[in-house]
Formats: sequence, structure tokens, C-alpha cells
Amino acid sequence: MKHGKCALALLSGALLWAPLQAGHAAETGVLSKAVGGYTFEDAAKESPDTKNFHSKDGKLTFAIITHTAGNGFFDPTYVGAKVAADAFGINLVMLGSEAPVDDIPREIEILNQVVQDPTIDGVIMTTPQSGAYDDLVKKLEANGVPVATTNSYDPNLYDRLNISHTGQDSSAAAIGGAALAKCLIDKKVSGGSVIFPSTTTLGNEEVNRRVTAAFEATVKALNAAGVLANFKVDAGPKNIGIDVDKDNVTGSIVSLIESRGDVVGAFGANGFVTPGLGDAISQKQLNNKICAFGFDLGPKQQEQIKTGALTGSLGQQPFLQGFWPVMQLYLQIDRGIAAANLDTRAQLVTKDSLGNVGKRFEN
Repeated sequence: MKHGKCALALLSGALLWAPLQAGHAAETGVLSKAVGGYTFEDAAKESPDTKNFHSKDGKLTFAIITHTAGNGFFDPTYVGAKVAADAFGINLVMLGSEAPVDDIPREIEILNQVVQDPTIDGVIMTTPQSGAYDDLVKKLEANGVPVATTNSYDPNLYDRLNISHTGQDSSAAAIGGAALAKCLIDKKVSGGSVIFPSTTTLGNEEVNRRVTAAFEATVKALNAAGVLANFKVDAGPKNIGIDVDKDNVTGSIVSLIESRGDVVGAFGANGFVTPGLGDAISQKQLNNKICAFGFDLGPKQQEQIKTGALTGSLGQQPFLQGFWPVMQLYLQIDRGIAAANLDTRAQLVTKDSLGNVGKRFEN
């Protein structure tokens, strides 16, 4: 009986599938044609003109340029860009400042070379310094080369409304600021200084806005808990960070902690200051004693979360910051789809959730 039932089930399945193979879509609910009459199979094909866009050399070539390729943060960004480029047969040129800290002049130097390259069909760039990239965008667009920005957002960029952006909105730093306040409250810390060190002199406006967002979230949460008066929450005179030395970030944060004498919480707003903060806490043997949060999920930050030098860190999902801009430029060229932004949000990672990240080069 059992064999008979199986045979009957297989026969029924074959009979059910037969109309699909015969093309009787109307009887099965399966769609083969659009209402407009064209087939979805034909519509999904790449335009025959796409590979000869701009450079007319039979292939698309995109360049992606970042302001700091030397500290590992952008590694998943380049991986994401490569995945998208390989999927659509795009030649990808990966470039960036070799420095481990923001090096905007070097990025602009590289971009000035890219602008002169006739084989480049699309450009993806980070824009951490407002106003520094306008002339480059003007030249690229005048040459017919589409632009997408990623990671750092310049709201005043030339032709901003027609240029897609992929990245974490600076307001997402509030997640870290709120987590910092919660850590203090949960640990029943009675009071002390909460500091926001940052390399403010580097002029990275995205990072400045992050500090402000985190600072305001910390203040709001402590105030809501009725304990704000017990803490000295300090993000510098303009609430964009207490300036620390980019050439000795760990040493300057150690000095900052020592000068205050009562630091119970701290927040670093990028992938350069955050490891320095963790190292400073370790040097002072304050692991698991300070509520310390930061940005990015590089190997250093992950190790510091394990040791308690950091309580947690915010991931920007940098894989998406490479993957989507390549996709967006391709869609603009092949489909004429208007620039669309993607907010990669923030992923708060602590010791409890650390094992879930970085398994496929995504963070």
C-alpha cells in the first residue's frame, strides 16, 4: 500500500506540473508574460548597449575609492563591491588612501587621477569632508560618468539629489549612546565622567555628527532615568568630541582618562579612535570597569569586546556599503533607474552577540 500511495502521489504531481510545462500559465497562476505583452525572460536580459557605455570598450569598469584603506574597516566594503561586480561582469578597480587614519588629501589625489582615466565608467567614493569633492563630481558628470557615494555623507555635495548614497546615517550613533547610558544604569554606577574622545581636527563631519548624536542620546537616557545630575557628560565645547592626538591616539586617551580621574563611560565615534579607546582602557587595567562603546567591528574591536576593554561596538554593515553602490551604478546605466539611497543602519555588538558577526567577510 505504501508503494501504491507513493506512486499515486508522484503521478498526481506529474499531472499537476504538466500544464506548467505546456505553458498553460492561466490555469496554474504561474506568470510567463507581463501585462504589457513582453516576456519576463526577455525583460531580465542586459541591454546590448550596456557593456559599451561611456568608454565603449566592451566592458563596464567601476572604481571605488575610500579615504582610509589602511586600517581594515573598508575591507568588507571592497569585498561587497567585488561580489556585486563579479555578479554582473563588471571590472572593478579598488583604490584608497593607504593610511590607517582618515587621509582626505590622499583620497582626492587618487580621485584626480581617476577623473582623467577614459576607461572608467562609474565612480564610487567616500565624501567625509564637506565641499572637498564638488569639483570632482562636476568633472565626472561632465564626462558622462555616473557617481555614487558611500560610507560618509556630504549633504551639500554637488548634484546631491541625483547621486545615490549608501551608508549609516550619523544619527545611528544614538544607539551606542543609549547603550552607554543603559550600561551605567544597569551597573548602578553612582556618578562620574562620561567622555567622547575624537579626532575633531581631521574635519570628518560625518564623525562629528555621530559624536553629537551619541552624546545627546546618552544625556537623554540618563535624564529619563533621573540620574543625569550625577554624571559629567563631556563631548567637548561643540559636542563633536574632545580632541585627541591622531598621532598618539591611545596615549592621548590615557592622558584624558587620567586627567579626569573619575571616568566611568566613554564612546569612540569611528574605527580609528575606538581601538585607541580600548587600548587605553587596557593600559589602565580598567577592563569591564568602564562602560565603553565605539564604532566598527574590525579584528581589533572584536578582540577588545572579548577582553572587556570595550563593552560593545556599532557595526555599519560595510559589506553593503560596497555591494549596493556597484548595483546602483549598474542599474542606472542598464535600466535608467534613478539614484536610490540605502541606509545600512547600526548593528550593536556586545560579548553576547560577537559570535554572530564576521563569518562571511561582512563586518
